[in-house]
Amino acid sequence: MTWTVYLSGEIHSDWRQQITDGASKLDLPVKFSSPVTDHEASDAAGDMLGPQVSGYWRDHKSSKVNGIRTKTLLEKCDVAVVRFGDKYKQWNAAFDAGYCAAIGKPYITLHDEDIVHPLKEVDAAAMAWAETPAQVVEILNYVINA
Repeated sequence: MTWTVYLSGEIHSDWRQQITDGASKLDLPVKFSSPVTDHEASDAAGDMLGPQVSGYWRDHKSSKVNGIRTKTLLEKCDVAVVRFGDKYKQWNAAFDAGYCAAIGKPYITLHDEDIVHPLKEVDAAAMAWAETPAQVVEILNYVINA
């Protein structure tokens, strides 16, 4: 079986690459997917639907267009990894984790210990909490090869 792992969340570091490299080194049968990680492209996802008078409507249309991808890929994945960074608040990542919890999709949270408290509900519904991409790779290796 090839596992499909959705990598959600923070886009300002190389955590996705660390996980994909680690899985590759172990030759894990994993296919990765993710949201659009180009911030400008994501913000402009709804621009093809016409110009908007306010930022609200631009964001609204773009979030719906991005949501087609996110909803589809989350529903198709076997497990999601939801990364929360320390520089920005990733509300979209929190939404993805909540969606996973609502549909019964297993997910792993990935974040530093200093934000455990604000993420307590998100972590409570997760199957695991990791602090490093290497730990995520270890979890994937275990669940795939145990």
